[in-house]
Amino acid sequence: MFVTGLVLAAEGSPRLGVPRQLLAYRGETLLGAALDTARDCGFDQLVVTLGTAADQIRDRIDLDGVRVVDTPHADTGSSSIVPALDAVDRRTDGLVVLRGDQPGVTAAAVWSLVAEAATPIGVTRYDDGRGYPCWFGRETFGSLRSLRSDQDLWPLIETGPHPVTDVDALGNVPRPVDTWDDYQSLVGHYTAASAEPLIPPAAVPTRSRRPSHTRTNN
Repeated sequence: MFVTGLVLAAEGSPRLGVPRQLLAYRGETLLGAALDTARDCGFDQLVVTLGTAADQIRDRIDLDGVRVVDTPHADTGSSSIVPALDAVDRRTDGLVVLRGDQPGVTAAAVWSLVAEAATPIGVTRYDDGRGYPCWFGRETFGSLRSLRSDQDLWPLIETGPHPVTDVDALGNVPRPVDTWDDYQSLVGHYTAASAEPLIPPAAVPTRSRRPSHTRTNN
């Protein structure tokens, strides 16, 4: 089976005022940590969508081995998934969709999802509800192309035409970062009060130097 990982990192951060993807997290950044997890999954292809902060992200985050899809209109609510589909390898049997601001998702949850999803759509079922990662088989790509926004994934899962498998995962849904309260809960303190900057400066290397497990398809 040929599996593509799709990391959604194009959405803007109007409630934060800074790119959420570049917020400091455990010595690197939120998106950097999410990409490290995606690399650990050993996807046959890894794609990331970037929005208006794309240039800043390229300066600070290691994107080696990743197919980057620029989707600047995602900040206005347009779907970044639709243009990303054009970058998906023709051999792909399905997509695993992850968020770029949700570093708590584990490779184990991804592996379980791919192994156990027995229907065109698979969704991870945590103790407190459904969440990412989600699986979309190739037969769903037509439906994905009709999405008006990335948030429309959930109506497609909940009420769409495709059968859905729930795959159990331990714990609660990993917290994404939409607000400063979310970020505080994720890191356990207000980073603004600590010595670590909210966004690591470009002069400080934050790029991961670990070997990539993905192939590019440029």
